[in-house]
Amino acid sequence: MKEEKKYLIDEVVRREWNMFQKVQNEGGRADCQDDWPTFHIMREAQYAPWPEPLIENMNIELMCAEEQGRNLMIEKYARMMASTAPEQYREIEPHLPEITGEKHTLAEEILCIHRDWMAEHAAAFPALTARGRVLYTSQDSEWNTSSETYLRGELLTWSASMLKGYLQFVRNCRTQGRNLVTEQDEYAVKAYGYDSLEDAEKFYGLRQGKYGETC
Repeated sequence: MKEEKKYLIDEVVRREWNMFQKVQNEGGRADCQDDWPTFHIMREAQYAPWPEPLIENMNIELMCAEEQGRNLMIEKYARMMASTAPEQYREIEPHLPEITGEKHTLAEEILCIHRDWMAEHAAAFPALTARGRVLYTSQDSEWNTSSETYLRGELLTWSASMLKGYLQFVRNCRTQGRNLVTEQDEYAVKAYGYDSLEDAEKFYGLRQGKYGETC
């Protein structure tokens, strides 16, 4: 990765980390809020496949949120509750920024592509996938948030223009035969010291436990 891109990603991740520190959980501060190394690896892995202009746009999203007094991490976790804690979500929803129909449509098209990628990745690397979140919103519970619900919560904090830019990117990736879920996971396992996804799959197939979850 070019130094300029790595620096830009680091700026984005540090802005997110600062917001993450202000998230308040019912049971008190979560352990992952004190785990900068894991947070940094997993968030850096998300942005690593992105083109620099899109990362720059994400940085602008975060800066604008800061200026408006918004915390996108708090909003993200609140949005997840629509699936994992619907009664509580109904109470807090009026206090969250309104989501337009356009944003919902854009987010769901992105999620449709990501669900295909999740399924493809899980089929190729089942042991590795089993160490992370469950995949789909239909599998959510109060204490187990799926990758789909997590991503939906994040997407709904973005502006329509950011969603449009990301949607175009994922469409292009699909056309090119790329799988962003696989690329992001590959970056993460290499950051943890594995030579490849295949190497990590073999290792995790021999033992149990999760890796690299950032709440």
